[in-house]
Amino acid sequence: MVRPVRPEDLGGLLELLRWMDADPARRVLAPEARSEEELWWAADEGWVLEQDGRVAGYAALYPFRQGGALEGPLVREADPAPLLGRVDEEARLRGWPTLYAFPNEANAAVRTALEAAGYAALHTSYFFTTPPRDLAYPPPEGVRIERVTNLDPEVYCDLYRASEDAWSLRLGWTALELIEHFQRPDVALWYAYEADRPVGLVELEITPETAEIAYLGVVPAARGRGVGRALLAAAAGHAFGRGARELKVRAHDHEKAAIALYERLGFKLADAVVTYAKERSP
Repeated sequence: MVRPVRPEDLGGLLELLRWMDADPARRVLAPEARSEEELWWAADEGWVLEQDGRVAGYAALYPFRQGGALEGPLVREADPAPLLGRVDEEARLRGWPTLYAFPNEANAAVRTALEAAGYAALHTSYFFTTPPRDLAYPPPEGVRIERVTNLDPEVYCDLYRASEDAWSLRLGWTALELIEHFQRPDVALWYAYEADRPVGLVELEITPETAEIAYLGVVPAARGRGVGRALLAAAAGHAFGRGARELKVRAHDHEKAAIALYERLGFKLADAVVTYAKERSP
């Protein structure tokens, strides 16, 4: 039986999440909370799959891009199909044309269930990490790296669009949303300039102990010269200087040069997530 999450489900849901944590082959996008109090706020609008009086599965939806993203389906010794059917019906009621799901690359069972339910794999994102170390690298001759402190949204969008055709998320933001985002104290942005023309960018998001490269891109005409590595070095130096104990980077499967760079610099593969999408009929 699939039904909304109830307060009495929290213990079973926590057990399910900890079971997922123990093996990468079980992982899906799921709440980060690992206490009953925090979990109630994170999962109170989701659904559980009840089987033999226990919580055997969980799924939830939240707005994402022009549609919705799926938490789950997280299932233990159960068929994910009922949960997928429930979220699909909810997406129909909300008028969402597209649903996204993000299982771990090793999660064969859920990936098979998603494909059977009409989802198609778009790409795989690889996540790499490194502890604090010296990643300093000078920019090539004629290129300088500068921190951006007064964002021009039009310049940013033009550079963002030119650096990677597959990127689209930031292009849907308003100018005010972009300005407010880059004014946050936990976000930093650098451009690479050749003469006075921006040819690359790197965005860094910092928490008290970790930092993550949100985007790293170089325009095609400036690639292959070390511009991307110099941008990465600037962000890494800032992150480790702020006390980050780990730097995370990501690359999609088509970004072969970025993956090769991270591996060459000694970053370790930490995770791989497949992005799935399902286009729904109106």
